[in-house]
Amino acid sequence: MHITEEMMDPELRKTGKAIRQMMPYVTPTRIKLINKATDVLRGTNRTNLNYEQHYITRADGSKLRIFVYSPQTPQENVPGVLWIHGGGYALELPELEASAFAQIANETGAVIVAPDYTRSPDRPYPAALEDCYASLEWLRDHTDEYGIRSDQLVVAGGSAGGGLTAALNLYARDKGEIAIAFQIAFYPMLDDQPTASSLNNDAPIWNTKSNEVSWRLYLGDLYGTHSIPAYAAPARATDLSGLPPMISFVGDLDPFYSETVTFIDRLAASGVPTYFKVYSGAYHAFNIIKHAELANDANQFLIDNFKYCMTQYFAEQPK
Repeated sequence: MHITEEMMDPELRKTGKAIRQMMPYVTPTRIKLINKATDVLRGTNRTNLNYEQHYITRADGSKLRIFVYSPQTPQENVPGVLWIHGGGYALELPELEASAFAQIANETGAVIVAPDYTRSPDRPYPAALEDCYASLEWLRDHTDEYGIRSDQLVVAGGSAGGGLTAALNLYARDKGEIAIAFQIAFYPMLDDQPTASSLNNDAPIWNTKSNEVSWRLYLGDLYGTHSIPAYAAPARATDLSGLPPMISFVGDLDPFYSETVTFIDRLAASGVPTYFKVYSGAYHAFNIIKHAELANDANQFLIDNFKYCMTQYFAEQPK
C-alpha cells in the first residue's frame, strides 16, 4: 500500500514527509546507532513525577532495571500500571515515553512501573516477555508501598509495547498467578505475518521494511517457522476469551491497522469489552506529533477511557 502525502491528515503531512526523508526504514545498523544515541538518557527523569529505579534479579543472575513513576502528591487506592515501551522490540528506552507516564499519572493518580526490558538485538524472544512478566510480579508484590489497589493492575503500551501488552495478558491469563484489571495496547505490533495494511506499506515512521527487520530480530531462529507461539506474536492466539478489557486506537495508514482491527474484533467476539477508535489519515505513532489535532484527540481518548475503566474494572489477585 503506497502512502501518498494526500492520504495523510493535513496536520501530519509535513512531519511525515520529513521523517520519511530522514529515515525511510530501520536496518540492524541503524537500530544499533539509534540505541547508542538514546542510551545516554538512561537514568534521567524527564517528567515532573517522583522517580525511582529498582533492580530485579533474573533467573540467570543478571539485573533488570525498572522505574517507578508516581505523582508528587501520592494518592491512595490508585491503579498500578505496567507501561511497556515501544520500538519494534529492538529500540528505545522507558525514558523516551516519559510524557505518556506524566499524562496518565497526573490525571489519574496512577503509579507507573516501566521496565527496561531486553531488546531483541541483545536477546530475541522470549527475553522481553520474561522481563515484562517479572516486572508485573514486582508490581503485584509492591502495591502496598505505593498506595496501589491490588485489584487494579493495568498493562499498557504502544507499538511493540502494545504487542508485549497483548502477549503478557495472554501469558498471565494462562499462568493464572496475576490478575489484570484492564489493558491498553495502541497501534500494537501483533502479527509477524503480512496483512492487508502491512504489505508494501511505505508510510512514515514505520513501514513494511522496518517491520520485517524487527520481526526477524525479535523472533530469531523462530522467524519463518511453523512454531511461532502466540506469546511471541499475539495475532496467532486461537483463544482470546477471558482477557481483560482493552483500550486501543490506530491510524488507517499504519502497517498495524489491519492486525489491530482484526484483534479488536476477535476480542469483542470473545466477550471482552473493547474501547477502540480508528483515525483516518494517520500513520504509525501519530499521537506523538503534538501540534496535530488527531494526536491530541487520540491521547485524550486514551485518558478518558482509562478514567472510565478505573471505575468499572477490577480483578482480585489469586490467593
